[in-house]
Amino acid sequence: MTKSMLVLVAILMGISTLMFSQNIQYTMPAEDKTHEGTWLQWPHQYQYGTTYRNRLDATWVAMTQQLVSSEKVHIIAYNSTEKNRIITKLNAASVPLTNVDFKILKTNDVWVRDNGPIYVRNSNGQLKIEDWGFNGWGNKAAYAKCDDIPYYIGASNGTTVIDLNYDMNIEGGAYIIDGNGVFMACKSSILNSNRNPGLTQAQAEAILTTNLGVTKFIWLDGVAGLEITDMHIDGFAMFANQNTIVTMNNTDLLYWDVPQLDINKLYAAKKTNNTPYNFVYLPLTQNNVVTTYGKNLGYKGSYANFYIANNKVLVPFYNDPKDVVAKNILQALYPTKTVVGIDCRNLYENGGMIHCVTQQQPTAIAIRIGEPNNSEEEMGFKDNSNMESSHLVIFPNPASLEMEIGETFNNSTVEIYNNAGQLVRKVDLYLKENKISIIDLASGFYFVKCFDKDNLANVKTAKLLKQ
Repeated sequence: MTKSMLVLVAILMGISTLMFSQNIQYTMPAEDKTHEGTWLQWPHQYQYGTTYRNRLDATWVAMTQQLVSSEKVHIIAYNSTEKNRIITKLNAASVPLTNVDFKILKTNDVWVRDNGPIYVRNSNGQLKIEDWGFNGWGNKAAYAKCDDIPYYIGASNGTTVIDLNYDMNIEGGAYIIDGNGVFMACKSSILNSNRNPGLTQAQAEAILTTNLGVTKFIWLDGVAGLEITDMHIDGFAMFANQNTIVTMNNTDLLYWDVPQLDINKLYAAKKTNNTPYNFVYLPLTQNNVVTTYGKNLGYKGSYANFYIANNKVLVPFYNDPKDVVAKNILQALYPTKTVVGIDCRNLYENGGMIHCVTQQQPTAIAIRIGEPNNSEEEMGFKDNSNMESSHLVIFPNPASLEMEIGETFNNSTVEIYNNAGQLVRKVDLYLKENKISIIDLASGFYFVKCFDKDNLANVKTAKLLKQ
């Protein structure tokens, strides 16, 4: 290639990147970012009967039990009778309900990853819900009730819902994102006439760029008709973070019916800066999966369909010797989180695992910090409210023992958030009292908000460095 051609390519790449950035309206936070909570659609008897429901209850109790210590758990119950039944189940398992809330909404099934709300942020950091089309994996199952779930959640919570039902049918498990602009999926589960007849790849990419904030696409071909999802990628590959892909070795991917050309594409995946990802390989189960009631499913189980919570990672367990192997691999990958196994044998009979039945809701606060190796960390803040914000003066800053606020409101509340977006201190200030002890806070950056309790639209904000 000549120098002039290289220059032309560079110019075109720059134009392409600029066009992408100009078209982005919403950005989806990656799963490993801090959550406000996790959504679960609880199994019920109204679609597939009481046996179906009863065989799945224990998995939902176990997920709730693990998640309540990590974040809120938002449970969708079919009706009030089901809500009371679920509460009885949780009480029997000594699951605290402090971090549990309920929405009474009719559903067809449990796959909230596929039909549930997709949370995104606009350019101001405000949290929105995207309601994509869901047609039961190409009209293979009843779906009308599940398709309405994002709209009803947004309406009940007062969150703006972006209606994309007429733009694209797409399930949340059909794609994975790295949180840094990369989107990976199988064409078979998106660019399929049973989902989006007539939709071209270029049209799909334009829609996804606008609404998810992704600018680089890694398309595997997949295998249509192999199973109900037409090969969702989250069954065999996940982004652990923006630098790492968790998948299986070549032999196990072939067992999973992933075509060899797709395996090659997966292993060759590169980030937006064109550097390769790190790869972590999980095994398949050693044996074919057998349900809790003794049915041999005749095939092995995948551990790649795990879910990343705030301080937990939920990984599928199958009562198999490889359970502990998979757990140890993920524990090494997530040293600051606790990896826990969730028995999903009965769920697996119905075609999915843990990631398929969970959906994250990011925190309302969007915090960005610099790379860990940087000499200085920078923290930015966006809030999903309509408050008028002004600068809050804090001194000393950096501080070690206490901080003093230069000017508060007559009746103020001060909130301090750590760099994971978690509230670590809340103090009511009266009569211009303005000193707050921070001696027990860990060193690092914090975000401080001061509210006017007489007019919550007034707020002052500042960054604090605790030494």
